Amino acid sequence: MKTIPIRPLTREAFAPFGEVLETEGAASFSINAGKCMRYHDLARIEATGEKARPMISLLRAEHYALPLELTMVERHPFGSQAFIPLSSNPFLVVVAEETDQGPGEPIAFRTAPGQGVNIGRNIWHGILTPLDATSDFAVVDRGGEGLNLEEHFYEKPYLIK
Repeated sequence: MKTIPIRPLTREAFAPFGEVLETEGAASFSINAGKCMRYHDLARIEATGEKARPMISLLRAEHYALPLELTMVERHPFGSQAFIPLSSNPFLVVVAEETDQGPGEPIAFRTAPGQGVNIGRNIWHGILTPLDATSDFAVVDRGGEGLNLEEHFYEKPYLIK
């Protein structure tokens, strides 16, 4: 089983797969009579297809222990998927580039407190994986008609640690 190391999540490293949602270094301006800072336009929300619309959901996900055996990745062909943590707990973000044979070797990132991600439309990724504790997330993704989920099961699992 091949081992995949976990990398720190940075805007530059994650750029081929979507956007990192964080205030650090983001464009910002003051609103509400100077009592609120708006970190503006952090991600491109994608929703294609008939009767498509962006939607917001809340998730409560149980935590996973490391090392983690990865057997499957998924993608959403009609829309992006943003995960915004509602706590400072880290979570694992696994992505994979598209190859001629399907998803390539996975890449694993660990979020820092305050970081979320927007995974681009049609990007292979792992499931939501909180690391230290059960965690709540706001999710912005696509609602509408059509099957917006494809799954790929690797022939051999990867060990993420």
